[in-house]
Amino acid sequence: MSFTPTTEYLVPKLKLETLLAILGRGVRLNGRRLDEYRPISIITDYIPNADGSALVKLGNTQVLVGIKLEVGTPYPDTPNDGNLIINAEFMPTASPIFEPGPPDENAIELARVIDRGIRESRAVDLSKLALIPGKRVWNLWVDIYVLDHDGNLIDASSMGVLAALSTTKVPKAEIKENNEVVIDKTVRTSQLSINKYVTTVTVAKIGEHLLVDPDLEEESLMDAKLIVSVTDDGLIAGLQKSGPGYFTEEELMKAISIGLNKGKELIDIIKGSVQASPQVV
Repeated sequence: MSFTPTTEYLVPKLKLETLLAILGRGVRLNGRRLDEYRPISIITDYIPNADGSALVKLGNTQVLVGIKLEVGTPYPDTPNDGNLIINAEFMPTASPIFEPGPPDENAIELARVIDRGIRESRAVDLSKLALIPGKRVWNLWVDIYVLDHDGNLIDASSMGVLAALSTTKVPKAEIKENNEVVIDKTVRTSQLSINKYVTTVTVAKIGEHLLVDPDLEEESLMDAKLIVSVTDDGLIAGLQKSGPGYFTEEELMKAISIGLNKGKELIDIIKGSVQASPQVV
């Protein structure tokens, strides 16, 4: 079952006026700089029975990502590639504003933004997931579980997805007669092939101010946000604007510049978590 948030998180007008006054001094209510992320922790191989996994803590926001490889059939338009499927679930215990129900635009946006960044950057080499080209391939299931929601779910999820993918071990696959594929998950033959690292940087606009990594309270006050997907070679893999407000051309260029700069920092953190994970030799 999927769970989606309501929009009933309200902040008094006086709080907004106070926040705007503080932002004008280059800091936030919690003392962070406008370009400063909350503390980030990434633990890989968190789920023993998953093929890859990562637990991400971004301040008080917590996201768990699990990877599962299964044998399936390729899509007709990509017969020689494996299939990447990303899903997001908002657990009801993660926030009092989450309610049971089918995925709404928030959950769908989260999964699609991350999916788009991975596909456009070709971060995962899907061609290496073909077992019998045109007939049998690996289905790469990526499940995102929001455990605690205190804002900026997309960046936390994006970091978790790349950390989990980068530490995914591929099970042994033996091809029998009649194109039968026998999987032995007790044996890991290789690491999932990663071409490059990609992550998102969320830049929120509150009044005339741009800030990264908005917490839940800041999200409730923002006019709009721009999500910038950034690769480790400094390229933009995607842009997603949401919220009722707008960015001027100058603000848009500044937000993209912030995204490119902060993306490098986040990718370094992801790489550090991956290097600490056991590798298939």
